[in-house]
Amino acid sequence: MTKFVYMFQEGNAGMRDLLGGKGANLAEMTNLGMPVPYGFTVTTEACNDYYRQGGQISDEIMDQIADALHKLEEQSGKKFGDNENPLLVSVRSGARASMPGMMDTILNLGLNDEAVEGLAKRTENPRFAYDSYRRFIQMFSDVVMELPKSSFERVLDEIKESKHLDSDVDLTAEDWKYVVGRFKDYYKEAKGVDFPQDPREQLKEAVKAVFRSWDNPRAIVYRRMNDIPGAWGTAVNVQMMVFGNMGNTSGTGVAFTRNPATGEKQIYGEYLINAQGEDVVAGIRTPKPITTLEEDMPEVYKQFMEIAQTLENHYRDMQDMEFTIEDKKLYFLQTRNGKRAAGAALRIAVDMVDEGMITEEEAVLRVDPKQLEALLHPVFEPEALKEAELIGQGIDASPGAAAGRIVFTAEDAKEQAASGRVVLVRLETSPEDIEGMVVSQGILTGRGGKTSHAAVVARGMGTCCVAGCTAAKIDEEKKTLDITHDGKSYHLVEGDYISLNGSTGEVFLGDVKTIAPSISGDFARFMGWADARRTMQVRTNADNPRDAQTAVDFGAEGIGLTRTEHMFFEEDRIMKFREMILADDVDARRQALDAILPFQKQDFVGIYEVMQDRPVNVRLLDPPLHEFLPAHDDDATIKELARDMGIDEQIIRNKIAELHEFNPMMGFRGCRLSVAFPEIAEMQTRAIMEAACQVKKEKGYNIVPEIMVPLIGSLKEFKYVKDVIKRVADEVIAETNSDITYQIGTMIEIPRAALTADQVAEEAEYFSFGTNDLTQMTFGFSRDDAGKFLDRYYEAKIYESDPFARLDVEGVGQLVQMAAEKGRKTRPDIKLGICGEHGGDPSTIAFCQQVGLKYVSCSPFRVPVARLAAAQAAINQKK
Repeated sequence: MTKFVYMFQEGNAGMRDLLGGKGANLAEMTNLGMPVPYGFTVTTEACNDYYRQGGQISDEIMDQIADALHKLEEQSGKKFGDNENPLLVSVRSGARASMPGMMDTILNLGLNDEAVEGLAKRTENPRFAYDSYRRFIQMFSDVVMELPKSSFERVLDEIKESKHLDSDVDLTAEDWKYVVGRFKDYYKEAKGVDFPQDPREQLKEAVKAVFRSWDNPRAIVYRRMNDIPGAWGTAVNVQMMVFGNMGNTSGTGVAFTRNPATGEKQIYGEYLINAQGEDVVAGIRTPKPITTLEEDMPEVYKQFMEIAQTLENHYRDMQDMEFTIEDKKLYFLQTRNGKRAAGAALRIAVDMVDEGMITEEEAVLRVDPKQLEALLHPVFEPEALKEAELIGQGIDASPGAAAGRIVFTAEDAKEQAASGRVVLVRLETSPEDIEGMVVSQGILTGRGGKTSHAAVVARGMGTCCVAGCTAAKIDEEKKTLDITHDGKSYHLVEGDYISLNGSTGEVFLGDVKTIAPSISGDFARFMGWADARRTMQVRTNADNPRDAQTAVDFGAEGIGLTRTEHMFFEEDRIMKFREMILADDVDARRQALDAILPFQKQDFVGIYEVMQDRPVNVRLLDPPLHEFLPAHDDDATIKELARDMGIDEQIIRNKIAELHEFNPMMGFRGCRLSVAFPEIAEMQTRAIMEAACQVKKEKGYNIVPEIMVPLIGSLKEFKYVKDVIKRVADEVIAETNSDITYQIGTMIEIPRAALTADQVAEEAEYFSFGTNDLTQMTFGFSRDDAGKFLDRYYEAKIYESDPFARLDVEGVGQLVQMAAEKGRKTRPDIKLGICGEHGGDPSTIAFCQQVGLKYVSCSPFRVPVARLAAAQAAINQKK
């Protein structure tokens, strides 16, 4: 019989896949003798069984839950559903990968109309009992029965307003009894039945709801962002309730053993007196810093600090802990490796090496490569910051700078981010806001602290966030932001610009200019450890000297893709290129190309001078020619072009019609241009080689140009263009009396090229996998159109991720692996790389390591990401 349920003392930290991160750590803390409330874990396998059973929990699993519940009653000395001494439990999710706030939690489960009276008598605290009951009704209704939480909040706000009260803690026991009655009335009105009174039925439905939340929209988005497979499932932790809302000797909080924003080695966190855990993370009340707990409850604080240090030493990483104090007795409800900002991740990794806690190799594995992008994001330009008008002060929740137009909902953020920078302004964020948070440059909330939902999620994404700006009056329905600072009031509406400093908590009026940050210190040292361990090179995709220099500054070891078509769009050359397209014969085309040659050559001179001895891979012209001509309905440009060229407008219109393609993705482009118009390849080859010979002669750099033929599908196709390139290249070498060498290779971006790679390798000296087109050709849809239906595919669980963002290893990846193996079989020393946008994706880089590619190439700002991902891939492969 499969074991689906484990008591905490039966597990350990090594059972993460089965018990989830939270369950494994609760088990580990239990066995370390720490003050953990009793409980049990329903495994991730039970979650997967729930989905296999069509959304039902099997009798076998329910029997095991009942057995565990009986053991929990024995451990606690309480009885589930009892009128005298009721056992209440929390029901919480816990996947093997931390997903803060993405799934659902239910507290105080087991209360009903009779048990609440028993709780009130036993504790001699009816206010606490009815406060707990109203919390349970609201959470159960929201999570299990899908009634909107806001409806209950409105009832509560009405009651507080009628009594002229500001805070929940001001309500009396009689007030909470009245609230409970109103909540139950609303439930019956909405669902047509009374609120459920059977605790065991409550538990079954709660477990189902947590399993169900594994596939809620926000969890799916979070998994897609963080490469978490849907097949993992979530565990469910059922744990005896301990109560932080029993009065002024009780409380609840969240704390980190180090500062998750800066990495500083100091306790960092917040707590609330007379509250339950959800109050802290929801940001409903503004909490107190953890250090003041020493004044409120010195003995509890001392014990807390000792346990916190023990946990960090045990796990050898910064810990994120949840705790509750019940009448001066401390309990730990969770510990996990804490999420941290990018700069903090580097500092903690480096500090722990210096402290002798971890090795350099372990430090390299501790930092999420995607986080490094946050270190490369803008900061405010100092002079602009001096002139900026400060309009508010909140809590520095996630570092960095952001400026953009105000939006008040996640939906508006998604819609308006397509046309510019946005800052999401919310009273408080909730997990449902995740998609809007992803596309926003910054996040501002009126409530909450450094451990609120907004803060935790923003730090994980590397997004600037200012939380708890209490002076901000945010009306999300009217879409207005009113804020007062230093006696001056500001009224802002949707579309107005504001700027946020997530490192200081400051809010500024207007669009404050930002600049790229400088990178040094821990970053350089850490990346040195990574570089020492990776075996793949990291190149960049760069089309001009500026981008090339940026990439070199970030550690690029060469250029994996120079897209020459980008060089033709500048104003001083587009006209000549259009003349070439419109030419009637070869001589006229050559004449137009001769005029472009000096520009193209100078482009390459600039790139070679920046790259020095580093390799530069140049792709010949790839896009279809119609992209260089005006649109058929762009009358003004057509008239101007006809006038400048001295030809009839109709000639241009005829050419536009002639070049129109029904499917440009698979049309007259790539190597087909060089086959049809070899003079284009001749001009580009001459520019590449003349530039290389000149720079080698003038600067002494050991330049070995790599000339790449795009979109080939057969050996003969490649050989035809290669012969053109070789003839011209050899001519230039002879003309310049140079001893330079060069290589000719191809992009593997058509499935047929991958299937016949052994033949292509007879002539090609290297392969560069163009995974953008290879993905398009393999899936049969373009990345430009995929957005029209991908969301529906995610909802239907057809895809878990965007195949243009993360390489489809099962399909496209097999073509890459096949081509690599076939190519090496024919040419053992063939150079293999990848130059599509996937080259900066860590999961794709891990795959490239497995199949033995020599390098990956990515955009300049993703070079550090690729360097770290390549190091981690090499370490993991070695293990």
